[in-house]
Amino acid sequence: MNTNNLLSPFTLPNGVELKNRIIMAPMTNWSSNPDGTVTEDEVKYYARRSSGVSMVITACTNVTANGKGFHGEFAGDRDEMIPSLRKIANAIKEQGAKAVLQIFHGGRLCPPELVPNNEIVSASNIPAEGSSNIPRALTESEVEEIIEAFGETTRRAIEAGYDGVEIHGANGYLVQQFFSPHSNRREDRFGGSLENRMTFPLALVDKVKSVVDQYADSSFIIGYRFSPEEKETPGITMADTLKLVDALADKGLTYLHVSLHHFFSTAKRGINDTSKTRIEYLLETINDRVPLIGVGKIQTVDDAQKALDTGVPLVALGRELIIDPDWVQKVAEGKENEIITKLNKDMQEQLVIPDPFWKVIMNTPGWFPIA
Repeated sequence: MNTNNLLSPFTLPNGVELKNRIIMAPMTNWSSNPDGTVTEDEVKYYARRSSGVSMVITACTNVTANGKGFHGEFAGDRDEMIPSLRKIANAIKEQGAKAVLQIFHGGRLCPPELVPNNEIVSASNIPAEGSSNIPRALTESEVEEIIEAFGETTRRAIEAGYDGVEIHGANGYLVQQFFSPHSNRREDRFGGSLENRMTFPLALVDKVKSVVDQYADSSFIIGYRFSPEEKETPGITMADTLKLVDALADKGLTYLHVSLHHFFSTAKRGINDTSKTRIEYLLETINDRVPLIGVGKIQTVDDAQKALDTGVPLVALGRELIIDPDWVQKVAEGKENEIITKLNKDMQEQLVIPDPFWKVIMNTPGWFPIA
């Protein structure tokens, strides 16, 4: 198979050249210390997966103490974390990939035991579906403080040597909670109309850009990840997302990154033609203003090639790089028939997967294809 364009370089809008079209997707790994510092196992895990891909987007890091969304998540909410953050940046960059720190706040999805006073917060006091944890609505001044915190964590990422940050606006966390009519019932400037619900995500982009202008140069990468639709009613529709993406595409970001379970999934709500894929709708709306990273069940070279053939310039691999960290190298060496697409239960050590992450994988049937 012709894999030339999979392995061909790509120049981002800010002039940074990626050595190929394959990105490592951000994936939670539950493997940091309780104080938010990274473990050596985590550093080795990233190093093992960073030599083939052109860019690694890390697991999410919380920007405030009340934004910690996972046990074993590494933190970026205070300056003492910079040496810890630097370890992962160095591990990735030493293998030849760009290192991008994903910055986030868990909002109403934070486990109460992980946040100060067990008090979870969100845009409004609406619990997530299926949860009995009722969040407290953030005050307007607290929203401003969180916007500042995203900026401060960006500064820490710059000081720690990252090549960029990705604003995590996907997967139901705080940024998405402000955009969603399910979780955002506010009546101030951050809620109500679709335009008002876009205020918080767009303000985060402006804040991060201003910090980058102050502390870094134009080569610093700024990405934004989003989920296109919600199943909740009321919830985000494809039409809502296209409005947000249209605004984001004019913001001078380095890339947009859609979060999908399946790359070729079709749009469900808020649009007329449900036969078109979400990727098709997004590419039409973006209209070449900013690169889009696509993701979702891309396992084989054939999958990746079909994804690139849609017009997305970059594809991200998540689980597949856990299963086979040498995916890109095998493609480069013409050994794509040797790519492994099912996890071998006896290979934890060779795959350099930390114990906490391995336990979650083994205890979550159906998440990973198992050999």
